[in-house]
Amino acid sequence: MKGLLFVVTAPSGAGKSSLINAALAEDARLRLSVSYTTRAPRPGELNGREYHFVDDPAFLAMLARGEFLESAEVHGHRYGTSQAVIRDILAAGLDLVLEIDWQGAQQVRRIEPGCVGIFILPPSLGELERRLRARGQDSEAVIQRRMASAREELSHAPEFDYAIINKEFESAKRDLLAIVRAERAHTARQLERHPELFRPPL
Repeated sequence: MKGLLFVVTAPSGAGKSSLINAALAEDARLRLSVSYTTRAPRPGELNGREYHFVDDPAFLAMLARGEFLESAEVHGHRYGTSQAVIRDILAAGLDLVLEIDWQGAQQVRRIEPGCVGIFILPPSLGELERRLRARGQDSEAVIQRRMASAREELSHAPEFDYAIINKEFESAKRDLLAIVRAERAHTARQLERHPELFRPPL
């Protein structure tokens, strides 16, 4: 019985990673896909945990071999999701979270039309900028570039099945977990997983 694929997208600084990590900590059936990227690790990030960090030639070689389910270039860096890893996890019946940008989400929907799209929105662009500055990780030029990208990214939110406004973290986390539970309870998926319960009595 194939697992569910949740595709979660948000502008940088909207709280996507924090929400996903909190959901993973509370739901043992969820797994996180670890993407490949050519950007350098941020402070506290570990290779193989947040991302698989590779250089540009290695990434392009993987791309040429057709190893990515999706790939995109974001803020000057390349990102990609391993096709084999995703299919193995789903085939094992586990539910998987993909944390990717809107470009990658469009590619995944074409290949996996049954995936569940979730877009995380900030309460306002002003709050988004405040959060980016509070991280203390980016230069002014990078912050301005991320804000410009955020406007483009937010225009793609209507393409997703669900939208969560991350104004208050605990409330947004409950929304994310509720979506996961609701999708698992969808009649078509329950029928696939438990067909014996839907058989009419003799």
